[in-house]
Amino acid sequence: MSETTMTIREMCEAFDVTPRTLRFYESKELLAPIRQGQRRLFTRRDRARLKLILRGKRFGFSLEELRQLLDLYDKGDQQYTQITAAYEVAQTRLAAMEAERAELDAAIAELREQITWGARMLASLKDTRKAAE
Repeated sequence: MSETTMTIREMCEAFDVTPRTLRFYESKELLAPIRQGQRRLFTRRDRARLKLILRGKRFGFSLEELRQLLDLYDKGDQQYTQITAAYEVAQTRLAAMEAERAELDAAIAELREQITWGARMLASLKDTRKAAE
């Protein structure tokens, strides 16, 4: 492995992704490896972008949101615009995740109540069956 570039295999091993994933991100213009015939060489920039893509996907950002944020890197303002946009998208996503968590917590509580009710009903029916025997 070169210090400045990595092959597709090295990228896959380093980031635990498949070649198909890397090619997909390339097709979506999220990564731009150097092409040498059929061979792809990924630069430090590609590695940094992939790290951000994977983190963003884990947080639920869309690929289009990620592409737009990554494209702001080249704006020339010491990343001010990129960081501002990422901050805003992250705040929105965090609010959505917290709302989803609240909904999930409510559903879990309701399901627990239903399971408790079901256990009481089964115990009651079991007692009724024993008494009838």
